[in-house]
Amino acid sequence: MNIQRFTAQTSREAMAKARNAFGDSAMILSARSTDEGFEVMAAAEESLASLGASGASALSPARPRLGMAVAPQPTSVEDDTEALAMSTLSFQEYVRERMLRKRREALDGAAAPAPLGAGQRMAAARAEAALQAPAPRASLSQSAAPQVPPPIRTRNMPEPAWDDTLPLQQPRAAERRSAPAPAPAPAPQEAQAPRDNGVALELSALKDMIEERFNTLAWLGASKQNPIQSNLMLKLIRSGYSPSMARAVLERLPAEAGAPEAVRWLVDVLTRNLKAVAPGEGLCDEGGVLALIGATGVGKTTTAAKLAAQCVQQHGAGSVGLITLDTYRVSGFEQLRAYGRMLGVVAHLAHDRAALKDLLGLLGNKRMVIIDTAGLGQRDERIQDMLDMLDLPKVRKTLVLNASSHGDTLDDVLTAFKASTLHGAVLSKVDEAVKLGPAIDALIRHQVVLRGVANGQRVPEDWQQPDAAALVRGSMGTQGKSAFDPVGSDMGFYFSESSARGIHLGASHV
Repeated sequence: MNIQRFTAQTSREAMAKARNAFGDSAMILSARSTDEGFEVMAAAEESLASLGASGASALSPARPRLGMAVAPQPTSVEDDTEALAMSTLSFQEYVRERMLRKRREALDGAAAPAPLGAGQRMAAARAEAALQAPAPRASLSQSAAPQVPPPIRTRNMPEPAWDDTLPLQQPRAAERRSAPAPAPAPAPQEAQAPRDNGVALELSALKDMIEERFNTLAWLGASKQNPIQSNLMLKLIRSGYSPSMARAVLERLPAEAGAPEAVRWLVDVLTRNLKAVAPGEGLCDEGGVLALIGATGVGKTTTAAKLAAQCVQQHGAGSVGLITLDTYRVSGFEQLRAYGRMLGVVAHLAHDRAALKDLLGLLGNKRMVIIDTAGLGQRDERIQDMLDMLDLPKVRKTLVLNASSHGDTLDDVLTAFKASTLHGAVLSKVDEAVKLGPAIDALIRHQVVLRGVANGQRVPEDWQQPDAAALVRGSMGTQGKSAFDPVGSDMGFYFSESSARGIHLGASHV
């Protein structure tokens, strides 16, 4: 028998060499992967046919040729792997099918196979290499042999993981059925907390919106049934009061009140809620150290001159001290010094906190010391520095508000200058204001005491003690038409987004 060995880089090249040597009748006896490449043992079919029965019986059962009856199937994977080293192509297909069948049985709950030894693991590795190698084309003589059907590969079947250090073990079916399913890993609390907080905030916002819509519908329905309430609401909005203030007040309107009584009740409620000092308790009557603060251009220097002139008229020029902190505005100090010359009072300039403390100690015997500060916009970052500079014993901060400003601007100014820490407020430029409603509304909502009213540029004539009733009546008596005034059909839009919450009206003031 003429058996030859063919070696090439790939199995296809080795098979091609065998066919070139023996023709189409070439029979492949074995195929394996070596260090030199892929090795194929082949012989001619005629040389094998000349062998007798004795020669055929001398062949190893582990090397059956194509067309021979296949021996009974081994009963274990170990037998398969031992026979795989000298298998033919048909035997390789058989081993492939059996290994896949064993694998499916293991996945379906069959018992785990015994751990493989070192030699068995090497044979398994060679089997895996043989399985991964491309299969050669079958010869003409092999077409007559019984063909083993190719194995059906499951789509999601995992590939065998051969490990030289760990035995291949699968959990038994009973253990897999009794073992509880692995619980999903809990999400970190840091990731769950923001999500939970976000959901809670959204639910709270949705609840508030639903309540607001129902309250609005109920309020609008009641307003349509009560024309007096509707007309007063429209009047307040046209006078410059905020929708939230108008709703908070009119919700407490007595249902049995007629039109005249309702108007008087409304004016009385606003008057009692506007905090204003009583006659004889003005800033000049109190005396002490007074610091005037406020936004740019609201009239702080003019207000300081008016207060100084009143004190000079009542107590003499020696009872007043003037200090300015305005080092930013051009001629700011010269303006205050000019007012001081007219009154016979010396004006002083303080550049920092230490100089201010020295000047306050120098003017400690004065009845009234007025501190004029630089004007800063309500969004200026230097406001806090100025408030810290004025944070001294016996210094009372009074905010000067421009009565002609928009309601939102007044709110912003009161918030920026810390309305809760103020000694009070002075309304300036009342003569320039078209509507006093925004200023009164802001003072009521922020609960700031009104301590003076400046209604012109004359010093000291254009100064008045605050009269809450007169201011409220003046705010309600706005005449003329404005492009910003709403009409009756617009009231639904005002109250669809507004709310009376946050408006503090004392029980004794309603």
